[in-house]
Amino acid sequence: MKKEKVTRFGISMDPVLLSKFDKLIEQKGYPNRSEAVRDLIREHLVQKEWEVVAGEVVGTVTLIYDHHVHDLSDKLTELQHHHFKSIISTIHIHLDAHNCLEVLVLRGKSKDVKFISERLISTKGVKHGQLAMTSTGKELK
Repeated sequence: MKKEKVTRFGISMDPVLLSKFDKLIEQKGYPNRSEAVRDLIREHLVQKEWEVVAGEVVGTVTLIYDHHVHDLSDKLTELQHHHFKSIISTIHIHLDAHNCLEVLVLRGKSKDVKFISERLISTKGVKHGQLAMTSTGKELK
């Protein structure tokens, strides 16, 4: 496997900010500053991918809900069937006698993934929902 060339560059930073950054990367477990800076850059690149309406993205939607809420499971299933081309995987976990955790993996144009996730999260009876946006990885190194 061919090793890619790495370009080294310097960053000037206020000592107080650098100290805070060093504490942060230690807490997160980064082996060095370079890895932390690379992740920060990737995070911004992923955000940019989500701004491009035509670009393909991936996201996970996490839902917490009480399955005893009238027709809620049916409504969520109906939404998922309606958008089956964008939902590539789901997992359903019974947390206790009443609460369920559902995680859906969506893939498609950012506007579609956002639309579907908003519909799922805003369904009456969902206690909490969150979209975690990421990249297909095609544009990241």
